[in-house]
Formats: sequence, structure tokens, C-alpha cells
Amino acid sequence: MAVSRHPLVPALAALALAAGALVAAAPADAAPRADAGAASDVYVAPNGDDHASGDARHPVRTLQQAQQLVRARDGHLSGDLTVHLASGTYRLSAPLTLDARDSGSGGHQVVWQGSGASVISGGRQVTGWHEVPGHPGLWSAPAPRGLTDTRQLYVDGVRADRAAGEVPVTLTRTDTGYTASSDTLARWPDIAGAEFVYTSGEALWNIQRDGLGQWTQPRCDIASASATTITMVQPCWNNSNKRVEFPDIPGRTVSMVGPGSLTNGAHATYIENARELLDTPGEWYLDRGAHTVYYMPRKGENLHRADVEAPLLDKLVDGRGTTTAPMHDIAFRGLQFSYATWLTPSSPEGFSEIQAGYTISGPTGYATEGLCGFVQGGACPFGAWTKEPGNVRVSHGRNIDFSSDAFVHLGAAGLELADGTQDSQVRGSVFTDISGNGVEIGGVGNALPADGGDVTRNVEVRDNHLYALPREFTGGVPIVNGYTQHDLISHNQIDHVGYSGISMGWGGWPDKIGSPATPNDSHDNTVSDNLITDYMQGLDDGGGIYTQGMTGTSMADGEKVTGNVIHTQFGLGKSVYTDNGCTYETVSGNVLYGASYANVASRHTDYRDALGNNDPTLVSGNWWEQGDADSSNKGLVTQGNHIIASPADAPADIVANAGLEPAYRWLLGKQFGAVSVPAAPTRVGTSTGADGTLLITFNPVWTDGGSPVTGYRATAVDAAGHIAATTTVPAAEFGTSALITLTGLTDGTPYRVTVTALNSLGSSAPSLPSAPLAPAAGSVLPSAPTGVKLHAQATAATVSWTPPTATGDSHVTGYRIVLTDPAGTARTVQVTGRDALVTQPSAKGMFRVVGGLRSGTSYTVTVAAVTGTGTGPAATATGTTPAE
Repeated sequence: MAVSRHPLVPALAALALAAGALVAAAPADAAPRADAGAASDVYVAPNGDDHASGDARHPVRTLQQAQQLVRARDGHLSGDLTVHLASGTYRLSAPLTLDARDSGSGGHQVVWQGSGASVISGGRQVTGWHEVPGHPGLWSAPAPRGLTDTRQLYVDGVRADRAAGEVPVTLTRTDTGYTASSDTLARWPDIAGAEFVYTSGEALWNIQRDGLGQWTQPRCDIASASATTITMVQPCWNNSNKRVEFPDIPGRTVSMVGPGSLTNGAHATYIENARELLDTPGEWYLDRGAHTVYYMPRKGENLHRADVEAPLLDKLVDGRGTTTAPMHDIAFRGLQFSYATWLTPSSPEGFSEIQAGYTISGPTGYATEGLCGFVQGGACPFGAWTKEPGNVRVSHGRNIDFSSDAFVHLGAAGLELADGTQDSQVRGSVFTDISGNGVEIGGVGNALPADGGDVTRNVEVRDNHLYALPREFTGGVPIVNGYTQHDLISHNQIDHVGYSGISMGWGGWPDKIGSPATPNDSHDNTVSDNLITDYMQGLDDGGGIYTQGMTGTSMADGEKVTGNVIHTQFGLGKSVYTDNGCTYETVSGNVLYGASYANVASRHTDYRDALGNNDPTLVSGNWWEQGDADSSNKGLVTQGNHIIASPADAPADIVANAGLEPAYRWLLGKQFGAVSVPAAPTRVGTSTGADGTLLITFNPVWTDGGSPVTGYRATAVDAAGHIAATTTVPAAEFGTSALITLTGLTDGTPYRVTVTALNSLGSSAPSLPSAPLAPAAGSVLPSAPTGVKLHAQATAATVSWTPPTATGDSHVTGYRIVLTDPAGTARTVQVTGRDALVTQPSAKGMFRVVGGLRSGTSYTVTVAAVTGTGTGPAATATGTTPAE
């Protein structure tokens, strides 16, 4: 099954796509309609004149002037009124703000029509570059007029890296920040505004887990540093460390989402945004006081010729309909939305993440926000935390159409279809290089809207390609759907993403304390025929499709997850994750493989009554590896699922139908900006192997720079900074094993390891180094796994087990499965991969499928754990394949 987003097309053809084929190759149903209203059309060009008439021969220059001409010509349209945007860049000085006055009428639309190379930009070009004397490789330029702050910089369409590095001091947490081991940070003149980043994920080997739950990456700025006292900004610090907890349930926050404070309170994963951190090509820094931009060019970049863009605006299009006066019948086609930022994370609010880009905000957010019914003064409804905004936003819009557009180089969420969006679509568009979420539909601020005009419903997100995101807020999700009705998320391709692929629903957390999920108006939503692959590359505890809370009022109107193909997960999670309070969901007819914990899970008690039942869920007719037997477990029904031993065992028609429909597959060849080296790997951890050996694991790259990652290079450095060993492995090899082995080291000598990613352009910047570790030959083997089971179908069986309780001298790197038939013929399967590593510390169960079995045959299976020391004792189970 082909899922690559790098089809083998000639370079010139790819450039032609980038120059304007986004509209030319679009299917006929995405093209603007030609009709009698064409006489009223408005024309815009970057070199136009706002004093012109706006006809084809005399275009205006700005979108705002075009908007005024549309309003002047509006009325009872006899056809669609089209605003034609010529190719080029439209630099906004303010967002294009739309309301009901900008709507179509009489069943006709106002169409903002681009050429495919029409870029709506909130950026400013940075020019006047020169080398900084005495600092080889460092260049500077005056910040553009009006640019007082930004969180992003782009060079020829390639996102530069905000200057970052290791925290140079040891930290001890205090009520207001930290005490540092030295005054190093206080001696940085620009320390105010530097940002501590706390990356979470599962605890693994010697990797620190620093966030607010395995699915988060919160951020808080430093307010000041004096001597060894570091004061963090408020309210970000309190919102991240004082989340109110139940007095009688130690460690359980009233939010019931993650811990009450940063997991490793005396540790930040890294520090970002200070000139002192500029040390690697591709990094940049804005000195706000000196009004100067600094950048270290990558190999091949020429700043005298490069297009360097600094985002200024935080909104490009701001659609402001209301319940009583919605905006309606407006289309955006063939447009590229680029170069917008989001400065709230750089403010005292920071980025105190809850989940999927939602944060806790406000001076008492930790004690009140979204805590309705659980604390005095808690804001309602429960779980209504602060949503990440969209750089393009529509609120209370009817019949809004985004087709054949590109949402690229953006600093918040890409597109926000907020409350009250109805009968609208997003189709044939690309979402990539976005800091946070891709598409946001609806919200969770109104669990039970009192007015039908505030309901989000009948929104279709179809045939879009969402990939290589999020770029900054790693817990972001390509498609986030809140409390909505009759929405369809279908035929999208989602690949190479840091966390979950699609997130549905909200408000189910109260079941953790035996309370029912928050009631909401969601029903009749469908997630179908999507292709989701290479997901959860950065964080853990998510899924290809993640759903939480109540999805309807019955199995008939609850959420339907059907026909999706979901595979190649890296982080710990599930293919389809039915999380807390998920009620009335049907998971049927999907192809699910390559998950690190479960294909479909989890079971939860239904606390709406005292009957002890489970949340009603139907899991049927899927092709998967999980292998659960048919059962009816108090509302959780599992039936008619099929074990697959390889992807080739899945029905060809489901596989072929998932993802972009044929008319939209040309989107996979779309390239934005120059091809560049990949991003750096993250979360590097080490473990001991045999004599003189270190084992290395890390989170791979989900942003490849437009050229596929070909390999990874690991380098070990001793305490004196000398390179002791280096090796390179193909990307496919790492994808299978999740390990790199470094040999030739000295036992007892500690080493730190960095990893770089390689593609056709060269090497990424190095990762942050691992914690130091000394190789040491061991002799103690792991204990045996437990709970081994064999669930067999006619020609294949799922072997499941729980990791051993003790690992001896090293960490588990894999398992050895031996399957023996009655004649004594044995088959051995070596189990490797990220799940073999990460399920050990989390004590999660594992499974693998063994195919090629004979029906009606009894088998004995043994499972043994493998570590750097050797293979431990095996556990045994038996099972019989049913007769065909």
C-alpha cells in the first residue's frame, strides 16, 4: 500500500505544482461557477491600485479594498460574485475581517478565488542582512517596521529553529520558579523572555518526562533572573504547578487530566529564545530591545537573495458571524494562507497545556477554569479550557467553503471553524508546517447550547492532506472536533505527525472518580475512510483516532468510525482510542495494524447509573492484530473481527478506498518552500548492552524537509567532549527496531549521545544529548513475561503477554516468540520495535500475530524477553486453531 507523500515526479513537475497547480489540477466540483454575476466580479493584484475600479483591467491592490467593492455591489445576486486574486503575495496590515455584510445572497456565493499561487500573508520580509563581526556564521538584520515580537522565522519557505539548547544550570523548584546551581542565566542580558519547554511522553530508559501528562508539552517564560533566583511568569507558572487536587484523593487533580504540577518539577527539557543559545545553523533569535533579527544560515542559504519572512499578524482571516447575523455563502478557493504567528505563549499566560492545544489560562485558571461542579466558583461547563486559536477563523458561518487551499507556515492552529459553523466544508486542501492543530471544528465552551445558532453541525472535512505537523506545540492534532452534530471527517490522509491523528469529543474525565461524562449535544458524527500513518512520533497516550466523552444518545446516533486504515504508530497508544466517558461509539470495518499498545481500547465503566455496565461501544468487523475474542461485556460488544498477519491480509477494497480519493491524490506531490534538511530527532535515551556497547533509542523525525529521511546517525561523546563512536543506520532499520547500537566504547566511562537525521540534502541539527551513561557488561537476565495467551483463528493467531516485572542488568529491547506444532516443528519470531521498549516501564500488555498456521491444530507458544544482557526465561501457553 503506497502511503508516501513523496511520489516519484520530476523536479520540474514538482516546481510547477508549487507555482500554481493547486487550482489547475483541482477537480471540477472545486472550481468557481461561471454565471451572470461575473459582471460584478472584483479583481485584485499585488501591483494593483486601491483607487482603481477593480475590474479585470484595473485591479485593486488590497483585500480590504476588494471587500469594500464587494459590499458596494452586493444585493440580490444573479450569480456568484467572485473576487479574483492574481498570483503573488498579499501582505496584510490587518486581518481580513468578515461578517454578515460580506455574505452571498439568493443562493449565490461570494467567492475569494486564488490562482493556487495567491498567498495571503501576515508576514514581513526581513532584509538588510550582514555578517556579525567577530561571530563567524552569524548574520543579523534590522527587524521590519512594526515587528515587536514573533515566534517564527522562515527562510525561502523553510521554518528556522528558534534558538534553543540545554538548560546550563541545575534547577530546584520554588513557589515562584527555581533556584539555580549558579548565576549563569542571570548573566544573560536577555533572559526575560527566554522560555522553558517541558516535553512529556512515557518514561523510558534514562529519558526525562517533564510535562503535564504524557500527551503534553507545556511552555513558560522566565520573568527575571537575579543571582541564582529564577522567577517564572505568572499566571503560567501557577497554572502549571498549582492545579487544584482533591483533598481526599492524593495526586488526583480536580481537572482529572494529568498531574497537578510539572512532572519533574526541578527539570526543564530545554531552554529556548535567547541569543546565548545561537550555536547551530538554522537557528534564529529576535533581540526585541535592539530591534534586530539574528540568524545562522544553513548550508547553501544566501541571505542576500533569500526570502526571509517574519510573521507579524496572528489572524489572516477573521470571520465574525453572530447567532442572529451569521456570515454565509462565502468560499475561499485556491488560496495559500501563510506567515501568521501567535504570541500568547510568549506572554505571561504561556502555554499551560491540558490536551490537544487546549490550555489553562487566567490568573486563577488552575483553581477554577473548566472545573464546574467540582470546586466552588468553578467555571462551566466542566472541561471548558482555553482553545488554541486559528490563524484563519470563522465563527457562526453558514455555507462556508474552503477548497483547494493551503494552510502553511502558520504559528497557531491552521483553520478554526468555531461555534455556530454549519453546512460548511473543507476539501482538497493541504495543512502542513503549522505550529499547533491543523483544523479545529466547533469547541467545548458550550456543552449544551441553548440556541440552535450556536451549534456546530454539518461540517465536512474531506480529501485533505495533513502532514508534518505540529511544528511547535507537539501535543497538537491535525483534526480536532469538539461538541458537534452530523459532521463528516472522511477520505483525508494524515501522516508524519507528532501526536494523535484525529481527536473527537471532550468532557469524559469525570469517570476517573466514578462520575458520568459531561452531557453535551454531540451526535451523528462520522470518521470514515481516512488513511492515518506515521503518527504519535513525538508524544504518547493518544491514537490514530482518539475519542473522549459522550458521542450521542444511542448507538444509532453515536459516533461512527468506519473504513479507516490506521498503521505505523510510534508512541505508546492505540489505533482507535475510546478514552474516558466515550459512549455510543461504533468502530467497524477498519484496517488497524502497527499499534504499540492496542488496536481498539479502552473499556470504561458507565457511571450514568449504578448498574455496573460499561460505556456502550461496538467493535465489529475490523481487520486487526489485537485478536480479542467475540464477547458481550455489559455494553461493550466485540464481534466478527479478523486477525491479519500482514497488511496484505486486509481487504484490498478497504485499503484502496482509504485516504484521498483519486481526484485529489495530486495533492501528495505538493511542495511548499525549498527542500531542506530534516528537523532534529528528540528524546534520546541510552541503555547498556554487552561489553563496550550502548543501545540508543529516540523519537524519530516527523518533519523531513521535503525529502524523505534516509537514515539516522548516533554519536557518543565522552566527558571531555571527544567523539568516542559514531554509526549510521537506515531509517527503515530504525523504524523496525527503534534502536541503534554503538560499540567500541569503554566500560565504566560515561557517554552522552546525540542523534541526527539524514536526507538527500544532508544532516539535521543534532538532537539534545542523552543523559550520561557508562557501558557495563551485565550477567543478570530478565524475568519471564506473564499472562501469555494464544488467541487463534484458522490460519493466524495473536500472541499476547505482559512484560516481565524485572529486567536484570539492562532494559527490554525485544521478545523471542517460539510457536511449536504437535510434530515438534518450531517457528521463531523476533519481536522488536518501539512498543517492545516503552511497554516495559508502563507495564502495558503486548501482542504479535503469527500467520501461516494450519487450521484445527494445537500449538504451544513460549515468550521470552530480550535485553542487552541476553534472553531470559520463557513463559508458555497453548491454543488450537479452529477448523475451517
